[in-house]
Formats: sequence, structure tokens, C-alpha cells
Amino acid sequence: MQENQSPVRTRMAPSPTGEMHVASMATLLKNYAFAKKHHGQFILRIEDTDKTREVVDGVEQIQSIIKKFGLDWDEGPGKNGAYGPYIQSKRLKLYQEKAEELVKKGRAYYCFCSKERLEKVRQEQQARHQAPRYDQHCRHLDEDEVKKRLSAGESYVIRLKVPENQEIVFTDLLRGEITFNSGQVDDQVLLKSDGYPTYHLAVVVDDHLMKISHVMRGEEWISSTPKHVLLYQAFDWALPIFAHFPLFLNPDGKGKMSKRKGTVSAQSFLDRGYLPEALLNFLMILGWSAKDQRELMSLGEYINEFDPRDLSMNSVIFDIKKLNWLNGIYIRRLDKKELKERLKAFIPEEFPQEKFEKILALVYERMVTLADFAELTDFFYKEIDYPAELLFKKAKDQQDLLKEQIQQSKLAIESLNAFDLNSLEKAIRKLQEKNDWHKGQYFMFLRVAMTGRTATPPLFETMLVLGSDLIIKRLDLASKKIEKHE
Repeated sequence: MQENQSPVRTRMAPSPTGEMHVASMATLLKNYAFAKKHHGQFILRIEDTDKTREVVDGVEQIQSIIKKFGLDWDEGPGKNGAYGPYIQSKRLKLYQEKAEELVKKGRAYYCFCSKERLEKVRQEQQARHQAPRYDQHCRHLDEDEVKKRLSAGESYVIRLKVPENQEIVFTDLLRGEITFNSGQVDDQVLLKSDGYPTYHLAVVVDDHLMKISHVMRGEEWISSTPKHVLLYQAFDWALPIFAHFPLFLNPDGKGKMSKRKGTVSAQSFLDRGYLPEALLNFLMILGWSAKDQRELMSLGEYINEFDPRDLSMNSVIFDIKKLNWLNGIYIRRLDKKELKERLKAFIPEEFPQEKFEKILALVYERMVTLADFAELTDFFYKEIDYPAELLFKKAKDQQDLLKEQIQQSKLAIESLNAFDLNSLEKAIRKLQEKNDWHKGQYFMFLRVAMTGRTATPPLFETMLVLGSDLIIKRLDLASKKIEKHE
């Protein structure tokens, strides 16, 4: 539960600069679930002040992916509440007023330093092996000089006047009390020369004015939290409750999950055939577990049980094997009609739709993702090719045996009065027993000849779907491969 009595209001504030990272979706899920558990509100806010990186339709992409995962927001774009607008670029005047307010209170100041001067200072600090930071050159300008330079139209930014040698203390729901010294905090820019706020000013102003009770985000923001605490104090505002979630590590356990190690957007997982409900379940249990340790959970069950204080503080490996396991379970939970609908985007154009139900029945138990369907079924309708060596599994250097098996198998198929599963299986098994062929060898040979693979759905069911004409054609192909192999 929360530590104060105000209504629970959580938020997610993505930037429309590209597809949403799967880790951001995990953070959004936690904020959503916590708000819903406490009958509060979840707010979607768009941080679009970095116009140089913004992508076309970025806001729409964010809204779309959230809804694809079965989540929603109570306030935000398209659902305006009492604290809008919920898009930062529409709040610029507000940030400018708040920055000026801090200057008047003596908690911030105008800085007129040019980019060239700042770069020179940075290089000098690096040469002395010092951490680059602003040297407070403009912090002590007298009021008359400031007015004169403003009147002259000089370009400026507004910086926070960080108090000297002051302890900055805040409480994290996962880690308890955290303390920084203000000497570790730079006189950060709050308002840029173009009138746009920096992230630090905008996030604090928005979180306070939108009455966000809990600021829950990734642990990479811990080092920025002292800056935010100082801003809350400068405005004489009460602090929200903070919680910083552990990072996701790459599947190999090495380093923060990043684009350099593969596609990591939430949308990319859907594109690869993961079900949104399976991925959502996976994100629920990464670094957190239900009291009874069960791993299959609905969104409603997660909302009822989730408490951020139960999260592990260790970074969590993004375990693809666990995700695959979950996704397979969710696929097999779908009825065939729903599965067919979900598969539409993954079925190749040339797929024989008239055979869909029969083929699906043979492969859906083997599917890990929806995208597997194409690879698992292509031999049913595409030309196959494979190394001749596969035909010789368990029959090394026995060309004459394989030729005999091909010839008799063709005769058995062509002699069938009815081409149904019972008749087909009975004829093939009778042929194997009559000739006393090694069962493992003969059936593997047939499997390879029919599909080009050693692992497939059940052999006789597969042959039935292929049909007698294609069976004969593929036995002829096997014969040609054996001849070339000699």
C-alpha cells in the first residue's frame, strides 16, 4: 500500500521518438497495475520536447501498442482529464513560467555562457581528469548585469541553483532511504535557450501539477532523482513516493537489454509471433512472483497481487526460453477459430487455404510463436529439397534397399482402394512387416522423402494431407537423389 492517504495516481511518460522498448512496456504495466489495485488513475503523458528525434505518428504508435497489450489509460491524449494538456509541447508556457518563478525565488539563475565557452571548460576539466560539469560562471552575476544582458537580447538558459554541501534524502519503495550530497549534482539547465524545458524541469512540474502520487520508473533514473528532489524543494512541493525498478539484462545475461543485442521494441515481439497476453504475463513475472509462485497469471490476478516492494532488486535476465514456453502455452489455449484469426498475418499467400484446418491440427502443438507456422508447414505445399544423406539415415550404403522401398511404397499407395488415414497406415505398416524392414529406418526414410526433414508431425497424418499424387512425386524425387548419390 501507499504511505500517504492521497489518491493513487501513476503515470508513464514515453517520448514519441521510436517504438516503445519492451522494458518500457514492463514499467507501464507495473504503473497501470498499481493504480488499478488501489482504485486510482493511470495517466499517459507524452514527453515530446525533443523535436529533433520525434518520429512521424510517434504518439499514435505509443497509443496503439499500449492498446494491443490490452492496457489503457484513464487520462492522457484522447482522454483529457482535469490536469491536461497531456502533451508536453502544449505546456511550454507553463514550464517557462515555473522556471522564471524559481529565478525570482533565488533558486535558479540566468546563464549566458556560449556553447564555445562551455566546450572549453569541459575540455579543461577533462584535461585535469575532472568530471565535466558547469563551473557556475554566471551563478553570481549581479542583478543589474543580468537585466542589462537580458535587455540586450543575449541568448540564455535558466539553471538550478544547487545548494552547497546539502544532504538530499528520499525514500525508495524497494531500497529504503537513499542519500546523496548536493556536491554530486550539477547546476543543471532547466530551461533551454529555445524556450523548451529540459526533461528534469518538465517531469517535476508535470508530476506535481498532475498530482502523481507514485513515480515508478527504471533504476537508471536513481542518479537523476536528487535533481528532482531539489526541484520539489525549490518549489516547496511535497515529494511523491519513488520506486525504481531493476533493469532487464540481455538474454545472455551480459549488459542492459539494448538494441545492439537485437530487436527490443514491444511491437517487434508481436511481429515475431508472440501473443500480447503471453508477453504481458512474461513481463509480470520478470523479477517478481506471486505469493503461491504460479507463473501463469491473468492481468486481473496480477493487479490484485502486485506490490512493487516485492520486486527483486537484482537486474533480471530477459529469459527468451521462459517467454517461448509461456507463448506456446498461450497458443494452445486459443480455440482453433481464434488461433486462425491470430495467424492471418503469418500465413504465406501461397498457402493452400482449403487444407488449413487439417494442417493446423498437425502443427499447432509444435508452435512456439505464430511465426513458426510458415516454417512448420511449408513442405505441405512448396517444393522440397534436402541432402541425399538424410535418406540414408540408419541405412548407410544401402542404395538397393532404399530403391526397393521406394518402388514397393509407390505400388502400395497406387493400389489403395480408398485414400484415408486407416487404409494408408494399414498398407504402409503391412509393407514394412511383410519385408521385415527395420521399422525405425523405413519410417525415417519415408519421413525424409515426404518432407525433407527428420522431425515432423505424425507421418501418416502428414502423408494423408499431402495426398497420393504428391506422395508419388516425392518418392520419385527421393529416387533421383539416391541415383545421384551413387
